[in-house]
Amino acid sequence: MARKLYTGPKVDVSFDLEVCQHAAKCVHGFPEVFNTKARPWINAEYANTDELADKLRAVVATCPSGALRIEEHLT
Repeated sequence: MARKLYTGPKVDVSFDLEVCQHAAKCVHGFPEVFNTKARPWINAEYANTDELADKLRAVVATCPSGALRIEEHLT
């Protein structure tokens, strides 16, 4: 399976299901963005301020498998 990209206004998030260990650190760390009951389950649009984008970066950094990655916007 290919890595999937979820686009946000400040940063994007990519996800690789084959790498995911389902530790749920993302879901517990930022449920407004990571909601397994929603489709799509990653809503990077929510991180629409610098502060929320920083929180998203911090939560993605806790992913133990590296299944989640921040994709910075090029300026």
